[in-house]
Amino acid sequence: MYCLLSSLFHSNKELIIQPEYQRLFRWSTQQKSHLIESILLELPIPQIFTIENQDGVLELIDGLQRTSSVLQFIDPNSIELDPLILEGCTLITALNGMRFEALPLSLRLSLKRSAIRTVVIKKQSKAFLQYEMFKRLNTGGANLEPQEIRNCSVRMIGEKGAEFYSFIVALSRDRNFAACAEYLPQPEKEKKGIEELVLRFFATKNARDLFRGSISDWLDNFMEDVLLERRVFDVQAEQQAFQEVFRLAVEKPGHTAFLRYRGDEPVGALPPAYFEAISIGIFNAQGAIQQKDPAVLRAAITALVQSDEFRAVTGPGANSREKLQTRIQLATDALLAA
Repeated sequence: MYCLLSSLFHSNKELIIQPEYQRLFRWSTQQKSHLIESILLELPIPQIFTIENQDGVLELIDGLQRTSSVLQFIDPNSIELDPLILEGCTLITALNGMRFEALPLSLRLSLKRSAIRTVVIKKQSKAFLQYEMFKRLNTGGANLEPQEIRNCSVRMIGEKGAEFYSFIVALSRDRNFAACAEYLPQPEKEKKGIEELVLRFFATKNARDLFRGSISDWLDNFMEDVLLERRVFDVQAEQQAFQEVFRLAVEKPGHTAFLRYRGDEPVGALPPAYFEAISIGIFNAQGAIQQKDPAVLRAAITALVQSDEFRAVTGPGANSREKLQTRIQLATDALLAA
């Protein structure tokens, strides 16, 4: 089907852009301007994909950058953005510096009456098909990172998916975990890397059997197994285990336990391979380390991460199931022996 760009307006309640998607709007002003210019020149515009909800309202699942660019130009209040002022237009240079209201009436009407091909996934479609379509549309794209795709696509599953997403987000804000994750590089945080660490903890704890070398595929497969109930996942028990591990991490070896060390000093950013090994090592040894001296445990972790054995399974080529198992065992043994 085709829809007029004017029908995309939020004010008409005909198309919903979820807040999670909206935060992923990343096009530059020039990219947005080129799109507007292309529409006015009647150049072909790629189709967008939507899902029809139970009320018949469409929810955008692919085409965020194009849709939001048009909305920001024509009706910026609808998506709570500053008005788009065109810049960098090379084919119609007179557009540069112009807002929508400044265009001649003929161009404003032409823009609003332009049509864009829209694929609608009907509400009768199975939730998993909706989820799979969103994932495939976005996997490999330049605009979304793996965890961002998971956060959006999990909602395609329906209520269970939305609940799982909320569960991951809530744990990412746990006080003790947040202290440990503080050292994740800022670019990774902006890509939802903290939420990915939460998912990575559960995948490492429960699904090392799924690991085949690709972190992204591993986390995708684990999440799908949970959501499709192919794998038992007791939310309450898992939450308790997660919170206990990071409570112990902060109280015993300390919130820098997941970092590299040079001598007695932590250095650099948080390496995910260290996070896997030490968090699950704490989980495995939690009964034994409850009464251990924090200074002794900190010394054990410091020695562990500087050992040749640990470095051999966390450096280049570390993404194998055997090395994953080995580094977890090394961390467990070091904590038990402390």
